[in-house]
Amino acid sequence: MTLNQLKYVIQIADSSSMNEAAKALFISQPSLSASVRELEEEIGMDIFARSNRGITLTPAGKEFLGYARQVVEQYELIENRYINKGEYKKRFSVSMQHYTFAVNAFIEVVRQFSPDEYDFSVHETRTGTVIKNVKEYRSEVGILYLNDFNRKVLTKIFAENDLSFHELFDCHIYAYISKKHPLAKQDFVTLEELSKYPCLAFDQGDNNSFYFAEELFSTYDYKQIIHCSDRATMLNLFVGINGFTLCSGIICEDLNGEEYCAVRLKDEDLMTIGYIKRKNVPLSPIGKLYIEEVEKYKEKVLK
Repeated sequence: MTLNQLKYVIQIADSSSMNEAAKALFISQPSLSASVRELEEEIGMDIFARSNRGITLTPAGKEFLGYARQVVEQYELIENRYINKGEYKKRFSVSMQHYTFAVNAFIEVVRQFSPDEYDFSVHETRTGTVIKNVKEYRSEVGILYLNDFNRKVLTKIFAENDLSFHELFDCHIYAYISKKHPLAKQDFVTLEELSKYPCLAFDQGDNNSFYFAEELFSTYDYKQIIHCSDRATMLNLFVGINGFTLCSGIICEDLNGEEYCAVRLKDEDLMTIGYIKRKNVPLSPIGKLYIEEVEKYKEKVLK
């Protein structure tokens, strides 16, 4: 196995075409195919499935690709730092469920570096994609929650994908609503009171299982539920139709504005905010810095 072979695999996966990958790598298509075949024979598995329709990663190939990306990225950092003697950019990627505080923590990390120092990325996305991104090394960490309902299922999925979950803090459950909402002035609300209004939930795509829901009590029989694909749309629906969602109650007015509030749900259930990472892979210095920024929101958890 050579570094070039790992680079070939990455380019083919990114191009979804052997011919296009060969052009990008400036080698002949037969040479590229032969090199990848040699690698597959050496490791004893097919990385790609080949057909008349083209070339795609096998399930085992997807896992291999994650390791290949990590090895190549680490090599490039070492090469730039010690061989080329040039400036190198710090890299960090995080995926998260739709949490403003997690985005805000990312912003605080970015502010600590000058633009020419880093190559950072943030993915506010579906639960399944958070897990996939960390599994395939597209993100170093993923921010999500566990509770009594989803803990057993998601913990099993983490283990199957060689991931570990690390608790950060517990939160009570709050209804996130517009300050103009009829229930905004109350100290507590019940599910029965909320059921008169549209429940807003983030669409989970193909993984639209209750266990992947970002909202608590996803199995409750709401009279009306509206699925959204992004946070901006959901914020508009809070105001436009008196919608609500159930969340941690952590308010970040700097990003979402001052039009919204959190009202405690009259329920003793808790949600545990935490992060997932690859097992036995230590966090990078920037990864640790990001988690420290997220942990600061423990002080802002509403009692």
